[in-house]
Amino acid sequence: MPHASLKLIPGVDQNRTPALNEAAISESNLIRFVPDRAGMALPQKLGGWTRYFPTTMTAVTRALWAWADTNDDRYLSIGTEDGVYTVQNGTTLRSRSPQSYIADPTMSFTTSSGSNEVEISDVGSNVLTYDSIFLSTHVAIGGLVLFGFYTCEASTTDRYSIFSKNIIGSPVNATSSVLNGGTVTTFTSTNKSASFLTQLAGHNLAVGDTFPVLIPTTVGGVVIYGNYIVRSVIDASKFIIVADSTATSVETVSINGGRPRITYYAGQTALPPSTGYGMGGYGSGGYGTGVTATGGRTFSTASATTAGTVATISFTGYYDIPVGSLVTVSGVTPAGYNGSWTVTSSTVGPTSSISFSVPSPLGGQIVSGVLTVNTWAFGTASDWSLDNWGEYLIANPTDKEIFYWNPNDGGAYATVVPNGPKVNEGCFVAMPERQIIAYGSTFTGIKDPLLVRWCDIGDFTTWVGTVTNQAGSFRIPKGSRIVGGMQGPQQGLLWTDLGVWSMQYVNLPFVWSINEIGSGCGLIGRKASTAMNGVVYWMGQSQFFMLSGGGVQSIPCPVWDVVFQDIDMDQVDKIRCAANSRFAEISWFYPTIGSAGVPTKYVKFNTLLNQWDYGTMTRTAWIDQSVLGAPIGSGGNGIIYQHETSTDADGSAMNSYIQTGYFSLQDGDLKTFVDQLWPDMKWGYYGGTPSATVKITFYVADYAGQTPKIHGPYSVTQATQYITPRLRGRLVSIRVESNDIGSFWRIGNIRYRLQPDGKY
Repeated sequence: MPHASLKLIPGVDQNRTPALNEAAISESNLIRFVPDRAGMALPQKLGGWTRYFPTTMTAVTRALWAWADTNDDRYLSIGTEDGVYTVQNGTTLRSRSPQSYIADPTMSFTTSSGSNEVEISDVGSNVLTYDSIFLSTHVAIGGLVLFGFYTCEASTTDRYSIFSKNIIGSPVNATSSVLNGGTVTTFTSTNKSASFLTQLAGHNLAVGDTFPVLIPTTVGGVVIYGNYIVRSVIDASKFIIVADSTATSVETVSINGGRPRITYYAGQTALPPSTGYGMGGYGSGGYGTGVTATGGRTFSTASATTAGTVATISFTGYYDIPVGSLVTVSGVTPAGYNGSWTVTSSTVGPTSSISFSVPSPLGGQIVSGVLTVNTWAFGTASDWSLDNWGEYLIANPTDKEIFYWNPNDGGAYATVVPNGPKVNEGCFVAMPERQIIAYGSTFTGIKDPLLVRWCDIGDFTTWVGTVTNQAGSFRIPKGSRIVGGMQGPQQGLLWTDLGVWSMQYVNLPFVWSINEIGSGCGLIGRKASTAMNGVVYWMGQSQFFMLSGGGVQSIPCPVWDVVFQDIDMDQVDKIRCAANSRFAEISWFYPTIGSAGVPTKYVKFNTLLNQWDYGTMTRTAWIDQSVLGAPIGSGGNGIIYQHETSTDADGSAMNSYIQTGYFSLQDGDLKTFVDQLWPDMKWGYYGGTPSATVKITFYVADYAGQTPKIHGPYSVTQATQYITPRLRGRLVSIRVESNDIGSFWRIGNIRYRLQPDGKY
């Protein structure tokens, strides 16, 4: 009887039908290809993974970053939906989540003529020096207009100071002395008109300037929110803006009910030694040595009730106490209220409230003791941009502020970058001069999806460009939004939904040269790109692309059907592009329809062989080889894994397999009879125990669309000389798989014995 060899065409092709994909691989899972000197791509089992550290994260991990500090301590930063964490030297997990809360206190600002110091009274605020605030409402006081970021200087538990500065950081002094005063913006509507009279004392605006409204305010049936162009200026206190719809009544309304909206940020760490006081819209300042996020707001009187074991404490004032904040109650009768509790829900209004669980029902009581709320908490984040500025961690939760953390000054938590943009789609640290590039950013607090901003070189406290620094901005003129960005080889890269733009550093006066280098190749999701060995790879809306010396090129994808016919297009920002430079592989983990936004599938491109495979694996974040060693990825189960460290999936078996397309065993319409197969494989690692058990299954059909007959699976090992499947048909597909523990295999020259066996 004649013999034949099972020689497979390299790569996986799912676009072809099994009958068309003869002598090639149609299905795969948890495998990879390695080069062969004869030009073949040899399929083998994928490398396994183990836990990087034992703790399970409590929320989905969305970003990872690795770096080392100046003491050679090595860190993994983990951005999850409930905060950002670090693991030091593979063992110690700690939260570094920025700490903040929002309050709408009674208006009480104090100025002194000729001074830029403004004292704010906020009873029970307990602000510490180096904490900072963001004023979301313009506050007019003593000839000043306060708005934006400010650094705080502590005075008493109820009062603190900020310092007024203009947009380029120069002090702006009050022109009059005011005690415990201040006003916010008011809007007056005109019936059947889209024009609104806006009143803000000392606004200093001109026609054509932009006036941001960060608190939605309903006036005459119209919601005022966003950036508005000043259409005319009446006097130093009044100007006109135009909304996008007409009012239905005459009404005068103060923004935020006449109260200031203040976001408090816990100050933690010192600035880099090379930086000092920065610049920003309407004022800001530098940070000093670090403190920890301690203390919180105190309330001397409040009322309490319980419904079952849920206690609710109410207090006068507009306070947005984050869920997860710590409540400390003391000196209260009954004593069951006393103790420390975690806030489970909160409400904001003229009378705000917080709720928490107690061991047993307590009934309604008047709280006569002291209630302290450790208001500092983080909240949530849909995604993170993580990078490092020297030894500093840079962390930007999507659509929020940029924060930093210094591992060597004792600060526990990340601190807001002073003067930085309030809202950002993402950011990265650019070379060669070390600048933070923020995209989908803002000047006003309202997000501009196409705006790019960057800080000064070596100084992330300076964001407004002058003739003496290299901060600046640029607005991409094409597309609807910047989807993602990264520091690529020799240049920064920004992707819109339509194309890709390069950022080349050119020094002063322009700092960055920003040019479109590819159109029709926009990025599908913010984390769908990566770089490896000088080449950038990304997934577009319906193709894969690469950028190298030859410019942007599309990458032919024989597993196109697998990804683009199954991907959940409503969850594309969950896609994660994963480089594995150890094996020259680029993977894209993506959510499928019905996976609830979890990236459970992957397609993988071998850049040496230009071949693809695919499979099932959940990874919600990834980093390539780093100071921490082999690649690290996060599972959907909250566990962080290090890859290429095992033959198994964290101690469990890996279901690795390939399945070929149909072989036509004879030309024409003859059937073929196969009665023996001689396996040939690598059965273990070089120098290791050849202990793999591999299962081989045959799928036999006479016609392409016919349900095949299944022969097997047959278990084979190194000791197996041959198997006798005794199969008969015109078409046959072979599946090679394993699900044993501690094994490795690579397919060699599998041979089989066959003979013609008639037409029917």
